[in-house]
Amino acid sequence: MSRVQLALRVADLEGSITFYSKLFGTEPAKRRPGYANFAIADPPLKLVLIEGSEGEATRMDHLGVEVEETAQVNAAAQRLKDAGLATFEENDTSCCYALQDKVWVHGPGAEPWEVYVVKGDADTLDKETASVCCDSGTASDDKESAESVSAAGGCC
Repeated sequence: MSRVQLALRVADLEGSITFYSKLFGTEPAKRRPGYANFAIADPPLKLVLIEGSEGEATRMDHLGVEVEETAQVNAAAQRLKDAGLATFEENDTSCCYALQDKVWVHGPGAEPWEVYVVKGDADTLDKETASVCCDSGTASDDKESAESVSAAGGCC
């Protein structure tokens, strides 16, 4: 089963966990320092909460589609490339407390999307640092921009 992912950067992680637990009638599937995620069955949604700065308004961090197998990530990557979109692929990357394979692409408003599979648990929030997560850069149709996505990284 695939499901859409919405990752939010929130100033009040505990308050947000309480709110979304009540809204969706379920507790987080995973809680770690500065991070929580909900695996919501109805509607099928992976809601990710990433702790932001104190006083900062909640904002969208990124969007995604969680799939069941790496083959689905690979198929999505090929489909996106064939459609002429700049992509950045990450395999066996550790971020958001999970080991993942993924492909990134950006929408027309520079919104970052990932298609990913969770392969297992990991000990860290982010592959680079625990304070910066899910910054996947900006992609466009040229090689230079695709390389900037690669340099920026991304997760969740």
